[in-house]
Amino acid sequence: MGKKILMKGNEAVAEAAIRAGCKYFFGYPITPQNEIPEYMSRELPKRGGVYLQAEAEFAAANMLYGAAGSGVRVMTSSSSPGISLMAEGISYMIGAQLPCVIVNMVRGGPGLGNIAPAQSDYMQAVKGMCHGDVHLIVLAPSSVQEAVDLMYDAFDMADLYRNPVLLLGDGMIGQMMEPVEFKESTNKNLPPKTWATTGTRNSPDGKRRIINSLSIEPEDLENLNIEIQKKYKTIVEKEIRYEEYKMSKDLDIIFASYGTTSRIVKYVIKKLEEEGIKAGLIRPITLWPFPEKIFENWAENSKAKFFLTVEMSAGQMIEDVKLSINGKKPVYFYGRTGGMVPEPKEIIDYAKSLLKK
Repeated sequence: MGKKILMKGNEAVAEAAIRAGCKYFFGYPITPQNEIPEYMSRELPKRGGVYLQAEAEFAAANMLYGAAGSGVRVMTSSSSPGISLMAEGISYMIGAQLPCVIVNMVRGGPGLGNIAPAQSDYMQAVKGMCHGDVHLIVLAPSSVQEAVDLMYDAFDMADLYRNPVLLLGDGMIGQMMEPVEFKESTNKNLPPKTWATTGTRNSPDGKRRIINSLSIEPEDLENLNIEIQKKYKTIVEKEIRYEEYKMSKDLDIIFASYGTTSRIVKYVIKKLEEEGIKAGLIRPITLWPFPEKIFENWAENSKAKFFLTVEMSAGQMIEDVKLSINGKKPVYFYGRTGGMVPEPKEIIDYAKSLLKK
């Protein structure tokens, strides 16, 4: 075991990014993720990198595009409204097949909202986020340690698939302090970046590298889309991650939850067990690609009376749960919005009321 350090979530994410090889950070301050750019501004230049505060979030996204094109590892972070402003630039990066890592510590919305934690950006994150037939790989940590570990994976996935990767946290995971252990980056034998704009001298065939997301001819653009969709199919086949917590065939209730809310649900399961009610949890770690087959399997092979999704939103992941289960079991929802956090007793009372139906 290595040495564990007590760190705030945002700062731990920033440190993990540096250790994973991030060389350029472009961003703009917004609560509750401000400690990430603050940490980067202080530490990244000391370790051979560059920090630059953009004039706005949409400018940061386009800076990512330029820096990523040179083949270096790049990153930005923001919170809900700031991510919305980056959407156009993110689509350009996907069209140009450029890797980058984006962190969204979600805050209550809609609009400017507040600085309290929420999960109301799920739809934005997993249903494309931006224009075009696109996806981001979306990772959802439930602890500071998992956020740290997923940052290494995020940079590796971004490089491997030449696609933006989004770490979707919330205000709680950004602000809480937990002990964390850092590992060294492995880089997983990633292919060389022969596509990067590093000059003809560094080009294997001596030709110029041109990075662009503009395809005027429909045939050319369709071919690009076919290539990208083939890549997404590979990601679905290889990168789905999830946690099964106390799952068995003889459950009364199956919970579905992700991120920090899933930690509340684990406590709920413990309290229900004390009352003789058996419950388990399926926690998606990749929100895209979503672990559809896992939900489908348990819907077919469990005696559970229903699934209950718990979120800090008005109910966004529930749609993916319902699609995965495909009518095999009832699916219910309990959530709080606007920065309110579900209380264990509220969830317990609602779950027990459903059992009486």
